Amino acid sequence: MTELPQLIANLLDPARFPDPAGEVELIQTHISWVLLAGGYAYKIKKPVDLGFLDFSSLERRRFFCHEELRLNRRLAADYYLDVLPIGGSPAAPRIGSEPAIEYALKMRRFPQAAQFDRLLAAGRLLPGQLDDLARRIADFHAAAAAAPAGSRFGGLALIAAEARENFASLRQALDAPAAMAGVEALAGWTESQLTRLAGVIEARRRAGRVRECHGDLHLRNLAWVDGRALAFDCIEFSEELRWIDVINEIAFLVMDLHAWQRPAMAWRFANTWLERSGDYAGVAVLRFYLVYRALVRAKVEALAADFAACRRYLALAAALKSGRRPFLLLTRGPSAAGKSHHSRWLAERLGAIRIRSDVERKRMLGLPAEADAAAPPGEGIYAPAVSRRVYRRLAELAGAVLQAGYPAIVDAVCATQAQRRQLGEVATRHGLPVLLVEFTASPATLRRRIRERPREVSDAGLAVLEAQLARWEPLDADEQARAITVPTDEAPDREALLAAIRARLE
Repeated sequence: MTELPQLIANLLDPARFPDPAGEVELIQTHISWVLLAGGYAYKIKKPVDLGFLDFSSLERRRFFCHEELRLNRRLAADYYLDVLPIGGSPAAPRIGSEPAIEYALKMRRFPQAAQFDRLLAAGRLLPGQLDDLARRIADFHAAAAAAPAGSRFGGLALIAAEARENFASLRQALDAPAAMAGVEALAGWTESQLTRLAGVIEARRRAGRVRECHGDLHLRNLAWVDGRALAFDCIEFSEELRWIDVINEIAFLVMDLHAWQRPAMAWRFANTWLERSGDYAGVAVLRFYLVYRALVRAKVEALAADFAACRRYLALAAALKSGRRPFLLLTRGPSAAGKSHHSRWLAERLGAIRIRSDVERKRMLGLPAEADAAAPPGEGIYAPAVSRRVYRRLAELAGAVLQAGYPAIVDAVCATQAQRRQLGEVATRHGLPVLLVEFTASPATLRRRIRERPREVSDAGLAVLEAQLARWEPLDADEQARAITVPTDEAPDREALLAAIRARLE
């Protein structure tokens, strides 16, 4: 084991710390020492210059300690506390005194068992925790600074250079013919996507979708503490890796969940983030960034000489780039029939993007999803003109998802043939299949559910339900041929429903 620098060795003495410490534990990475002392962690940057980061001078270490504090307080203000000077001498260091011979970032500790990777490995990571994280990250992105006009960050030239560097490193590290064949296939696909998506990437940069993000959003940098999701350890050392498209940001965690073989969780997180942010246009670049993130991990593992892990990430990249033929799934059913509950479950298992009429209706009117906008039938958010706009918007968003190569699920009442036809045409005009899942329940069951359900996104009350039932238009013969009926008075067999959908798509 490499001998510790004198300063670090002497900081293993609990008496050196301003708070009661007990035994001091040291964790090392290639760029830092982290001293765990009592309820706090003290992070000291190593004096290294690795090219992609430079902590070689005391002033640079001071600067990046303050950057790390600034950046992480955006998402974890209660845990990133202060930057402290370390004075005295390496033989007798004094934390908090000056002149400084070093700097430490002081952080509040939380149990390592609370990290998302630990929770997932133990089978204790819950869907609601992913939902909380997705909403927090979407709100964080909405508030984050956008890259200045004319900035290179998130632009085509920088993205292409970073993607090509992945392949250069992989070519240098790998020599097995089978692995190299896979690398070259992925390189060819990446180049074709850079050409195809060039306009989209630049348009998103100009539209402000490149933001000062977290930069390293994966399971090991997430935790569940104090009843909420916590993201920590932002990238402070590289603006290029931090100022990125928000879809690039979420793609890291979506890819990571796939790498853990949890695709349903991956799509749960992605759909919750998309629903909160409304950035369905970003689905156009999602596949590119998923593959890019898997290739970054493959490169990291190759450089660490873990070639088995490298091959797993290469296989994941190949799987993520392929996808399946997209399709459109329309729900149909009155309020409280279970459309939203069951369509979310289906989206997670089908790898589909779900679009909810209740959410988009409010978004169009400038209202948050949780806002109370209850109105009588035909008025307010349920006015006919508003409903027509909503279905046009649903068709537009579903078309964008299908064009991006992903299945789309539209969660809406779809009471009239005109509404169903309007939505279905976005798929049929491109020769893509359309499925209709009709959720049914007795009027008595529907009324009981509406009376008993808690406040949620839908504001439909009993009067709205009665109006829906009064204008219910039956399915025509073509629709009936594409429809799967799901009674929900009792809990339906969702696995059977999933199997029926897949059989229709074969």
